Amino acid sequence: MIKTFLFDLGNVLLFFSHDRMCQQIGALCHKSGSEIRELLFGGDQNLNFDRGTISESEFLSWLETETDSTLKLEELRTAVADIFTPNETMFPILDELKKRGHRLVLFSNTNITHIEFVRREYAVLQKFDHLILSYEVEAVKPEVGIYEAALRAIECEPEHCFYTDDIAEYVIAGRQHGLQAEIFTTAASFVEQLQLRGVDLGHLL
Repeated sequence: MIKTFLFDLGNVLLFFSHDRMCQQIGALCHKSGSEIRELLFGGDQNLNFDRGTISESEFLSWLETETDSTLKLEELRTAVADIFTPNETMFPILDELKKRGHRLVLFSNTNITHIEFVRREYAVLQKFDHLILSYEVEAVKPEVGIYEAALRAIECEPEHCFYTDDIAEYVIAGRQHGLQAEIFTTAASFVEQLQLRGVDLGHLL
């Protein structure tokens, strides 16, 4: 019996665009989007930001140094975080699961800039009983530390928790920690996965 649901955020509940983020940051730094992408994802600094080992101000200072530019924190926050589009098909599912008494836990590789933007702009975070955020636990999926934090938050045995994520590597790691876990593609496929486990939400599609 499934007691708790563990949801990834990006490309499950909110779609996002790294291309848009890189272009927006590039516009502030007078660099191309591809140059910013190489800078952010060619090294560890973006990952460290998600891991919470560097602050917003440290991230800004690093970016200023790397791009030889002067940036305003509020403008950078918008460029970094205004990249999301809600996956509206999933919100009635969250509401129904909550109505049925399931515990809902968010489980996300993210940073404070993204989460504060999402908290202001969307109502999705309020649907959850607990948030496991990489920058708060100082570990990112698929590292062991963030899964250990999730196992503490689900408040049930791992085999009674269903986890969905759009990244296969993270799903595999979830299974290794004893969770029921499947790759997320669409709301319809998610509902089908639950039907196989005795949770019928077919009326929502």
